[in-house]
Amino acid sequence: MAKKSKNAKNAKKQQPQPGGTPATVALAAAGVEFTVHAYEHDPAHPSYGEEAAEAMGVSPDRVFKTLVADVDGELTVAVVPVAGSLDLKALAAAVGGKRATMADPAAAERTTGYVRGGISPLGQRKKLRTVLDASASGHATICVSAGRRGLEVELAPGDLTKLTDAVAAAVGRA
Repeated sequence: MAKKSKNAKNAKKQQPQPGGTPATVALAAAGVEFTVHAYEHDPAHPSYGEEAAEAMGVSPDRVFKTLVADVDGELTVAVVPVAGSLDLKALAAAVGGKRATMADPAAAERTTGYVRGGISPLGQRKKLRTVLDASASGHATICVSAGRRGLEVELAPGDLTKLTDAVAAAVGRA
């Protein structure tokens, strides 16, 4: 059973309160319109992304997970719908690489400055090249991690693309 979302009470347009995450600070600094959705994270839930979709009452095809992969020795971010998985061959091709594997979780955390399950494509410690799944363009807004478990930001896919210098490509699999 899905947890009842607190997003109706806790959703906030624009400017987060002081002490926000690097992702919300980056969004506010860019002047981008976004909504913050907070929910109580359940550590026992098997999927961070599916938990977020359930908690917010949002279709899983509009909630995107941030995955860090190693493409030919360079860490690369893939942002794909939580309802599917990442196509590593397509990711490598999207950035002109030959081979992609999932990055070591510790390296992903160290490089982005976020913990696994809360990695955001925004406000990373070191800005990584980013690929946003092409399906995002079919939605007015999508949700991505705001930088910690239990916190999501909803924004236009075009704004996410612009702020992360993302390439749009079909890198998600159903």
